[in-house]
Amino acid sequence: MKKLLLLTLFPILSFSQNTSEAKIKVNEGIVLHDDGKYNDALDKYEEALKLDKNNLSAISEKAMTLEALKRYDEAIELCKLAINIYPQEDIKTIYLTYGNSLDHSKRTKEALKIYDEGIKNYPNYYQLYFNKAITLVSDKQIEKSLELFQKSAMLNPNHPGSLNALAALNRDKRIISILASLRYLSIDNKTSRAKGNLDSVIDLMQQGVTQTDDKNITLAIDPKAMEDVGKKQKGINNFSTADMVLSMTAALDFDEKNKNKTQCGKAIDKFNSIFAILKEGQKENKGFYWEFLAPYFIELKDKNLIEPFANIVFLPSQSDDVKKYHQDNTNEIQRFYEWSKNYDWK
Repeated sequence: MKKLLLLTLFPILSFSQNTSEAKIKVNEGIVLHDDGKYNDALDKYEEALKLDKNNLSAISEKAMTLEALKRYDEAIELCKLAINIYPQEDIKTIYLTYGNSLDHSKRTKEALKIYDEGIKNYPNYYQLYFNKAITLVSDKQIEKSLELFQKSAMLNPNHPGSLNALAALNRDKRIISILASLRYLSIDNKTSRAKGNLDSVIDLMQQGVTQTDDKNITLAIDPKAMEDVGKKQKGINNFSTADMVLSMTAALDFDEKNKNKTQCGKAIDKFNSIFAILKEGQKENKGFYWEFLAPYFIELKDKNLIEPFANIVFLPSQSDDVKKYHQDNTNEIQRFYEWSKNYDWK
């Protein structure tokens, strides 16, 4: 009986050992992939699959590395294999790689179909909405892509890519683009993309305001915004009042009393004005940006966090005043980040 027990346990123990060793190989491959050593990573995944045939982690990571190497057809076949073998497992990243590889292969309709299949199975996975939206942008379906970027932002409010997309695709809607960029900068203020978002905010805040000479300033306000101001029915995502107030506040940059203020200091004045107007219009307005983004900035002002917030979003400028603020006000910077981290997105 003892001999029979040993014979029965041996294959189980061997299988467990192979699975454990395969996991080690997969982890080694992930490190190599992250270092950009894709071919070396593939070797590790192959070793893992020899130890444990059809190991899901190895298949998933190998498919992603093949996608990174632009070997899209091979990645697609691996994804098909994983979906067939593991229909009951968590394979959301498989759908992501599958859709991405189809998209990169210019098979747009097939990619959208796979993203939809993934979304059906994993409706709370923000990355599938985001990547489908990217495909829709490439296919020039901008309005549909915006809906998906909004969905991915709601599912993961800390996803920089979704916020960056919302800012970029709403450039013609000044306040919306500014709010999306500001929220982006509250998450990332160190990369080249952060610098781009800050430049966009500065440019949009000055839009329509020019100094013609020492005594005269030209203020151009969108006529449609003027028509919308004061209407009882504001419409969906209508920020016309905030837009008009921003233009007026921007004109004050040229006032004698503000001439010595830094760029960040002038932005603080604008943020105070805009966020105050958001609070006034919160109850009577609706739409994604009013319901998702505006409350964040309203509470930010209520918590008296505009000064540290402004210096955080202006860090990509690397101006001396902003760097000095960070050195001298670490507690205030930390206070903002603690509040932002714990903010209830509801």
